Amino acid sequence: MKYGAVIFDLDGVICSTDEYHYRAWKVLADRLGIPFDRERNNLLRGVSRMESLEIILEKSEKRYTQAEKESLAAEKNELYRQLLGNMTPADLPEDVKRTLDALRAEGIPMAIGSSSKNTPYILERIGLGHFFDAVADGNMITRSKPDPEVFLKAAELLRRAPEECLVVEDARAGVEAARRGGFACAAIGDAKGDPRAQYHLEKLSDLLNL
Repeated sequence: MKYGAVIFDLDGVICSTDEYHYRAWKVLADRLGIPFDRERNNLLRGVSRMESLEIILEKSEKRYTQAEKESLAAEKNELYRQLLGNMTPADLPEDVKRTLDALRAEGIPMAIGSSSKNTPYILERIGLGHFFDAVADGNMITRSKPDPEVFLKAAELLRRAPEECLVVEDARAGVEAARRGGFACAAIGDAKGDPRAQYHLEKLSDLLNL
């Protein structure tokens, strides 16, 4: 690999918690009487919890105070964490495990760059709690993707310049964040066809061919 480090988004790249996010938001939206389906859920990919809530509340006839919004966000997070409790190392796909092990064997520094504040908990659940050289998450940033803050923080923790790092993302907001931060980007999953990415991966192990 020609890059000195790799920064991975977590959800949709290393593991998939999309279904848990959807189910938690769905429970909350149904309780509030707000229309919410999988198509609208796609608008929440790669953005923060509060920004996701704002998108959901756009369909509400009621206006909520900031305190009410914070309470709703906390309610969703509690629902989500309850669902995350079902995760185990078996939820780490074999292709992902093989890729991470191969990059580690090559001595390539790796980091997570995720807007989720639940990143440490998820990594522990899937058996990667101490695997990465650095973890930048929603607890360390004030601006979510497409702002590049989380990737810049990850690069700082790795002591690498952005141009030395390859970002791996599955959300278009993440691809844009990588572009704004001066990072090369490999897109996978829903973002695979994004023309702003330098590389387009069918599976994570395609990284090993770069």
